[in-house]
Amino acid sequence: MPVVDFHFHVTTADEYAPWLLEWLRPAMKKGEPAEHLHRVLDTPQGMLEYLDEQGIDYAVCLAETNPLTTGVSPNDRVATFCQASRRLIPFANINPYVTPNPVAELTRCVTELGHKGLKLYPVYQHFYPNDRRLYPVYARAQEMGVPIMFHTGSSTFPGARLKYGDPLYLDDVAVDFPRLTIIMAHSGRGFWYDRAFFLARLHEHVYMEITGLPPQKLLVYFPDLEKLADKVIFGSDWPAVTDIAGNIAAIRRLPLAEEAKDKILGGNAARLLGLS
Repeated sequence: MPVVDFHFHVTTADEYAPWLLEWLRPAMKKGEPAEHLHRVLDTPQGMLEYLDEQGIDYAVCLAETNPLTTGVSPNDRVATFCQASRRLIPFANINPYVTPNPVAELTRCVTELGHKGLKLYPVYQHFYPNDRRLYPVYARAQEMGVPIMFHTGSSTFPGARLKYGDPLYLDDVAVDFPRLTIIMAHSGRGFWYDRAFFLARLHEHVYMEITGLPPQKLLVYFPDLEKLADKVIFGSDWPAVTDIAGNIAAIRRLPLAEEAKDKILGGNAARLLGLS
């Protein structure tokens, strides 16, 4: 079973807001944040070597258009970067306040650039996920059969607004677009673990993604996690987490069935992404 990191930021040091490089410093146990970013992201080969070091077979590479918070990593650049290897899977981003025609941009990203999904950042882009302005985007994604991942839960970043991270707003989206695959990044981290778990259990195409959660505490946050093993997806949130191999090992040590751990670490993601 492959190991899939479903949450890998490929924003370069030049694209990040300057404050974020300082914020990353504690995560960079050795060296400067910019140096580590350059080592991994200057070339696709550098990233592939890093994935090999960490025991990762595939990585979902995220674009972002967050000028108010983290920075801007354009859809075109991310797509070009990922063309080097099928192990690098691009996910586009649209910002409803910045992207002139979100539906057209999603269509272009999927049909022309090769993006395999969409990542939305309500907490950083300041919109509720059930905002009707986004419904044409959801309809197009459902029509094309591409998943949408939403940032849910907390963030400590300047400019973030936590009210937009409540997973409950995704209930409207799941009801109104029953064939749309919805992935809750961070699984409602901090405030709303129970809501994320219930929504994943309730809706056939809603999934929990456990990026940013300490692996050793997963069964504290979700005591019945094994019952929902088909709906849980692993991610690292690199570069905020650099010891991805350590997180994978921590999940392997959890008192879960081996089949459940295989699904969480890659099986579920491989199924959603159509990986062989």
